[in-house]
Amino acid sequence: MTLLEIQHLVKNFGGVRAVDDFAHRLEPGGLYAVIGPNGAGKTTIFNLITGIYEPTEGHIFFDGEEVTGLATYQIAEKGIARTFQNIRLFSDFSVLDNVRTACHHYASYSVWEGLFPTPRRWREEKALTDRAYHLLELVGLTDRAHEMSKNLPYGHQRRLEIARALAQEPRLLLLDEPAAGMNPDETVQLMDFIEQIHETFDLTILLIEHHMEVVMGLADDIVVIDFGRVIARGTPEEVQSNPVVIEAYLGTEEEE
Repeated sequence: MTLLEIQHLVKNFGGVRAVDDFAHRLEPGGLYAVIGPNGAGKTTIFNLITGIYEPTEGHIFFDGEEVTGLATYQIAEKGIARTFQNIRLFSDFSVLDNVRTACHHYASYSVWEGLFPTPRRWREEKALTDRAYHLLELVGLTDRAHEMSKNLPYGHQRRLEIARALAQEPRLLLLDEPAAGMNPDETVQLMDFIEQIHETFDLTILLIEHHMEVVMGLADDIVVIDFGRVIARGTPEEVQSNPVVIEAYLGTEEEE
């Protein structure tokens, strides 16, 4: 069964068409990528999937249910989590508290119980803390649990942001340029890490990335867009050898 289906998606900003008749299908467990030049509309597609923007036209279905136009929290509750191109953490919170905060939407105690240390609140808070530590262990940050997140190296902040996304127990994880700003060693470590969480959590992953070594090394299926329209799709080998892609994207990268 298709996990995510996007049909004829259009997004206009005034007179500018940022996304133009975009369509895509993701099967459960796959690792997919969307690539294209700067300004091609990639992040706009993520914002449409997650409810930050409402489409001008088109439909989005998740697990057979239409989610077009739902609020961001409703989409997150259905099992879609994301990271952002610009890291979004609580910079003055500890590493542990950043993840604990993301876990809290699973708490079931009442607002009244939240004001007082009731036995149920204590049990649930302990369970959330245990889960947060487990996620930090998976991303290799247990030893830095009590540091302020703003003091982490850049690559570790990326890992922490992904741990926060995993705390939502998603079925689909959207990664927006996870290797942005990383040096070559950090990029290799990130690729290994993404493969690890893909297998460990049996996730479907859709990523946007400019680092071609990341895309070609991870993705099973790639969609290439330019000026909001799909210009190619296929395996890494097919995309790499496509002359339209080479001209629109890969060729531009080489010239730079």
